[in-house]
Amino acid sequence: MAKKKTSDAGAPPKQKKQRWYHQIWDVFQMVRRAQPSIPFVLLGIFLGVVAIGFLIGFLFDQILYFTFLAVPFALLAAMFVLARRAESVAYQRIEGEPGAVSAALGTIKRGWNIEEEPVAIDPRHQDVVFRAVGRPGVVLISEGPPHRVPKLLEGERKRVARVIPNVPIVLLQCGRGEGQVPLPKIAATVRKQKPKLTKSEVAEVSKRLRALQSRALPIPKGVDPRRARPDRKGMRGR
Repeated sequence: MAKKKTSDAGAPPKQKKQRWYHQIWDVFQMVRRAQPSIPFVLLGIFLGVVAIGFLIGFLFDQILYFTFLAVPFALLAAMFVLARRAESVAYQRIEGEPGAVSAALGTIKRGWNIEEEPVAIDPRHQDVVFRAVGRPGVVLISEGPPHRVPKLLEGERKRVARVIPNVPIVLLQCGRGEGQVPLPKIAATVRKQKPKLTKSEVAEVSKRLRALQSRALPIPKGVDPRRARPDRKGMRGR
């Protein structure tokens, strides 16, 4: 008797592994939709660096050597510009959306313990406060207009200070208002704070604050930082 062939009709299709060049192409497409001139910018940068290599080769009478040597540097320069443009576009897409600060803080890789969800919420206006703990201490970052968020920030500062009275607390406001930090500069501003704690103290502070936050905080409808989070690889240009 002939053996029956097993059918693979019900099996889910295998997903193709995304290669690095696929990721670069996706980033390029994202930037081109927002900035149609990006192909000409990248081409200009590439040709400019190659031209510099050509001129150096002409001066040293080794045109081919220096021209070919300039090609990988031209590619690196173009990729650097693409990465910066991609980061700018990614921030533009999420700026003003609930949870944008969480997405910006997510680009900080090492040395910080960052809460992905808000640690304080104004249920009426849906202003929120996010928290990051690192060697500079506790950094509280608000989302909302400058005339409303100071009260919310101060309330969270007092709550934190009761648990860790001797730890520095930094208050930042994210936004485009007076005295606020624009979203694209939030991560850099947090990283620039001066270290004042040891690594072991950072771990202990994070542990105490998470115990304080152990009771789930009700999040108003429409405030979902995970929903607003962009592709972090895209923001880094990878």
